[in-house]
Order: sequence, then structure tokens, then C-alpha cells
Amino acid sequence: MKQSVILDESAIRRALTRIAHEIIERNKGIDDVVLVGIKTRGETLADRLARRIEEIEGKPVALGNLDITLYRDDLSKKSLDPEVKATELPHDINGKTVVLVDDVLYTGRTVRAAMDALVDHGRPDYIQLAVLIDRGHRELPIRPDFIGKNVPTSKSEQVVVRLSEVDTADEVTIHQQ
Repeated sequence: MKQSVILDESAIRRALTRIAHEIIERNKGIDDVVLVGIKTRGETLADRLARRIEEIEGKPVALGNLDITLYRDDLSKKSLDPEVKATELPHDINGKTVVLVDDVLYTGRTVRAAMDALVDHGRPDYIQLAVLIDRGHRELPIRPDFIGKNVPTSKSEQVVVRLSEVDTADEVTIHQQ
């Protein structure tokens, strides 16, 4: 199996800095913005974005995380005893702009599950999507608002995001079968 690095640590940092600026600009500040990371790596990316936004704006942005396990449409295929993690939305999302954050956008099914889980907790005015990698091959009509990098792939390729808080390093690789 051939592996290629498509983003290294500095490229990930630059992409997240750009996304942070785009979120601030699109929403004319952060007063009504809540960043919500989709577990696991989306949560880490949302934390990093929140730190960058605070550095830029001089004040913290509302932050939460979401476990979508029970909302997946492939749950019965994955496990008979799924591991459900806590969802933490410490801020009221009603009337807010929620920016869902994830590592890789592929078919769109994870984002659909995240939106279902999110609206069980309230009714945001807007839901936006920030992803580190958009690899294409959508099965649902879902489009990201903020993209770190577009990476055209074949369905046989695998995109792997590693983040130092969860894994051993910061890098995005593509694995070719």
C-alpha cells in the first residue's frame, strides 16, 4: 500500500488559521457563533479553531462537541454494542450559527447524522460546515462552507487524519490500495 503525505503539521496549522479567519469574516464576528466538533478528530479541530479565533478576536468563541454514534445510518452494520460518548453543548444553540467541524468530508453521511443529533438539542438559525479535507464522492447533497484542502480521491483510496492530541503526529495522508 502506497502512502503520501498531503498535509504536514505546518500545512494543517495554516489551513486552520485560514478557516478561522473565514468563519469570523462570514459571520461578521463570533457573537452568535458556536463551534461544534464531531467526535473524535472534529472535536480536536474545533478546539484548535477556537484557540485561533480567540487569538484573532481577543475573546473566546462558544465551543461544544457532538457524538453522532446513535444517529448513524450504518449503526447496525458497525456494532451490536456501540460505544456512545458524551455530547457537550454548554451553550444554548437556539438562534445561533453552529459551525460543525469535522476532519474529512466524504459521503456526507456523518454530517447528516451530526445535523440530526444537533437539532435534538435545539434549533440553530444556521448550520455551517468546516472540514479539514474534502475528498468528494458525496452520496447526500451536503457541501462544506469552509475547507482546509480539496483532495480529489478515488473510492479505493483512504484519507487518514492524524492529530497530536489523539494520535502520534499532525499529518494527513492518503493511502492508495
